[in-house]
Amino acid sequence: MNMKIDQHTDPMAYQPDMEITSSAIMEQVLAARAAYDETVYTADDVKQALLQDHLTPEAFAALLAPAAAPFLEQLAQRAQAETRKHFGNAVNLFTPLYIANYCENHCIYCGFNCYNNIKRAKLTAAEIETEMQAIAAQGLEEILILTGESPTMSDVQYIGAACRLARKYFRVVGLEVYPMDSSDYAYLHQCGADFVTVFQETYAPDKYGQMHLGGRKRIFPYRFNAQERALQGGMRGVGFAALLGLDDFRRDALATGLHAYLLQRKYPQAEIAFSCPRLRPIINNEQINPKDVHERQLLQIICAYRIFMPFASLTISSRECARFRDNVVGLAATKISAGVEVGIGGHSQQSKGDEQFLIDDSRTVREICAMLTNRGLQPVMSDYVYV
Repeated sequence: MNMKIDQHTDPMAYQPDMEITSSAIMEQVLAARAAYDETVYTADDVKQALLQDHLTPEAFAALLAPAAAPFLEQLAQRAQAETRKHFGNAVNLFTPLYIANYCENHCIYCGFNCYNNIKRAKLTAAEIETEMQAIAAQGLEEILILTGESPTMSDVQYIGAACRLARKYFRVVGLEVYPMDSSDYAYLHQCGADFVTVFQETYAPDKYGQMHLGGRKRIFPYRFNAQERALQGGMRGVGFAALLGLDDFRRDALATGLHAYLLQRKYPQAEIAFSCPRLRPIINNEQINPKDVHERQLLQIICAYRIFMPFASLTISSRECARFRDNVVGLAATKISAGVEVGIGGHSQQSKGDEQFLIDDSRTVREICAMLTNRGLQPVMSDYVYV
């Protein structure tokens, strides 16, 4: 059953057809976000945090505060040391594959939103396989399958069929689709997916309600608990992100880190990943850009994530420019996208459908590999085995 959910619906209340997750993690994260006062941290707090071998959540909060800005070089050095300790010189490569851009949500910042006048498309099974063949021919062994958030146009069976096709060509199959129940995640895991990423967008419930005016995405707790349901469904790992710039970016970064930290304490076997996306212009609204989240602030957040959770994977998106991405993979990022096409069907032919947002770095797989090699890093196509 697909329910129409509009702006009069309480965004904090589950709908009848949604699996309810019994967990205190959301309450803990929201309480910490609400209590966070960035102004109370001093230079001494930052210095003490950097002395800790294993950061406490309070130390993580200090590294996100304005007081840490003058210590950005020290943060970068510590982040680089943690990256080298746990990942060596390896940097994993992947590319996203958008298979449909139909969406039933009204999110005012997103190019896919159901009221935005864009060219919609959904790839057939044959077209999906052609796209995958074109991607695999570049040497990539990891793929991220994406759709718009439309259970009607991109149902679980459609996504599952794409996962089964992907297993023919790739060793790692990730998903960035709409949140679903644990039984659906179990089905997609059986089809070949083993990693799920969900952007919470913002962890501020009030702002979340203002940004998400309709559709299932309006329901905050169902989205928040998606990663836990994915792990309950058997997925190997889960990814976290806030869309930096929608609200107070320091509080959202704090909430993202705590969300991942608390979930890993509950599920120690889970592999954890962070993404650090900033707002990007979209079709019909090129004025959308990150508010107050400049490159130095973004780097501070990335380094804080790495120091707080040194074993976590950290992706640097093609939303960012080549110069910034090149520097971050030498410091904290362990995964980078390459050969990115964000239109529907753009890897093997001219795109059939419009993109979700505009990217900044469109370099090929070969160009990204050359950049990594020139920086003394090792491009890695896959280091996972599906189980």
